[in-house]
Amino acid sequence: MTILKLLTQRIFVQEKLLVILAVIGFWLCIAGHLSLSHVFRLVEWQTVGALFGLLILSYGLEQSGYLEHFGRHLIRRLRTERQMALFFVIASSFLAAFMTNDISLFIVVPLALAVGQRLKAFPLGRLVIFIAMAVNVGSSLTPVGNPQNLFLWQSAHVSFFHFTRVMLPLVVLLFFVLLIGVWAAFSSRSLMPHELQDVAPLDRRLLATSLVLYPLFLIALDYGYLWLALTIVVSLFLLRVRRVFRRMDWALLLIFILMFIDFKVLAALPLVHSLALQSLASRYGGYKSGVLFSQVLSNVPAAILLQSFHPSWQHLAWGVDVGGFGLAIGSLANLIALRLARIKNLWVEFHYWSLAMLGISFVVGLLLL
Repeated sequence: MTILKLLTQRIFVQEKLLVILAVIGFWLCIAGHLSLSHVFRLVEWQTVGALFGLLILSYGLEQSGYLEHFGRHLIRRLRTERQMALFFVIASSFLAAFMTNDISLFIVVPLALAVGQRLKAFPLGRLVIFIAMAVNVGSSLTPVGNPQNLFLWQSAHVSFFHFTRVMLPLVVLLFFVLLIGVWAAFSSRSLMPHELQDVAPLDRRLLATSLVLYPLFLIALDYGYLWLALTIVVSLFLLRVRRVFRRMDWALLLIFILMFIDFKVLAALPLVHSLALQSLASRYGGYKSGVLFSQVLSNVPAAILLQSFHPSWQHLAWGVDVGGFGLAIGSLANLIALRLARIKNLWVEFHYWSLAMLGISFVVGLLLL
């Protein structure tokens, strides 16, 4: 069997989402007679570049061994599975409100993996699922918590505090629902750590490089110097810790690129525009449409599409943020969490909890409206 055949089989078995997005994108581009230059412009390269840099830095932190080292101290302080889950859910929600949901995941998920792998019979996959839902809840609070909020905030021309005040009732109730979910999903069973000799070696140089570059990279993103910062990060890691690139999830970058292409082409279809207008015409149409279109287009493209038709940003913001639950494509943060975890069959369990959270959150939002 040739290397090419083995590689093809591996892609089809392990990267089903990547294959599906590639097939859909190819069909849409052919049907729409799109040129390569047009397809290239559909991709938000700033987002892809930021994701690339964050992946490098998060893998650097993970492979330094210090996350696992910190995890051991965490295990000694927290007694039960439920306490461990509560810690990560609360920390993830808080970080996401001010550091955006994707950046929070790059910090919290590697730590959760380092902790969970030190424990016997711990539901690590379920913890990652609840971390993904927690960042979706926490990031909904502020204009800077996620990309769709940032877009709607800039479009609405309201103050930071006014936007936060509008989102607060929904976020408080969703957080309460999430805590009930933690109580139901995790037991009061005591944590059972593995033997201590399994500790990974510590790499102080890699830790220092990652810790110094992480905040500098975020500051550079904020001031618009992404490509300069990314060049520095890539160059330093290539010179000092090249092994990080061997562990990189390159497929995640391709998935993001294909999602931008697929969803933007779909959002531009006349049929999608017609459906958007019809759904917005119903009572609480902005809220309902935000939830529905997020399940099909993901919540960021849904916000961009619907905002041009709907003047009430409040209902739309609630809808696209609630729409981050449900299907994995509802929010790019879901895909990041699942890809970082790399746990077999996690997608099935994710939808079990996330669809339940979507149903409850949708009803909560309607009752508040």
